[in-house]
Amino acid sequence: MLIEELQVGNQYTNDEIRSTFRCSLQSGMNKSNTTNTLVLIINHIKSIYHDRWFDNKVHHIGKGQVGDQTMTRENKTLSESITNGVDLHLFEVFRTGVYIYRGQVHLYEKPYQKEQLDKNGNPRKVWVFPLEFDDNSRPIENSEIEELFQAKFNKAQKLGNQELEDKANNLPDILGYREVAAVRNQRNPYVVAYTLRRANGVCELCEQPAPFNRPNGKPYLEVHHVKHLDDGGNDMTENAVALCPNCHRMMHSLNRKSDIDILILSKKIKKI
Repeated sequence: MLIEELQVGNQYTNDEIRSTFRCSLQSGMNKSNTTNTLVLIINHIKSIYHDRWFDNKVHHIGKGQVGDQTMTRENKTLSESITNGVDLHLFEVFRTGVYIYRGQVHLYEKPYQKEQLDKNGNPRKVWVFPLEFDDNSRPIENSEIEELFQAKFNKAQKLGNQELEDKANNLPDILGYREVAAVRNQRNPYVVAYTLRRANGVCELCEQPAPFNRPNGKPYLEVHHVKHLDDGGNDMTENAVALCPNCHRMMHSLNRKSDIDILILSKKIKKI
């Protein structure tokens, strides 16, 4: 297969990508001297990185899983891609072994540094590369983002209390937003898992047990952001509560200060 035959939105295998670009797929950045390309892989299943999406742009984390990332090798190639002639091609992975081609991208701003945890849970500096698509990228399917959230949520439920809280509060406040059927915020699955665990089956507003259980036997509560994400609220444990369906609907319908004050006094959330 030739590179120009790739179709945006189509799914490809590891072997198909390697044979097309003449490179290995051992990391999130894979340089091919033969085709003068850099293949970027955003693996939502395995990656420790937290890229942020903003419509047709992605702030992509550089290469290096332990310690401060350096501007060397593939990171250097990507940072100089405007002048070195290397073409950038982006793929996403939502299911193991399935690579969705998003198209060619380019740097639209200078790389910058920020702090994230490495794979050992230690704080470090990473390089972030602001990328946008050369052409309009095809929106992802709503089912893809829902499946991704559920997979990460299931993984989050297996963590210990401290590790879960650390992960919940060490992702970016807002993971970003992407075009699916409509623009929507990407929610932090660790915040959802932690908040449900903290509630322990009891509504954090009316303080009554969940009205019923899910098919897996766990109490049914719904996680609510007291200050809505669309209004600038943080996707953090301090802004999230677990509510029974009745209280959840009441908060959306009335959003009374008296109810918010109850949650603040109970120290479930911080004062907004």
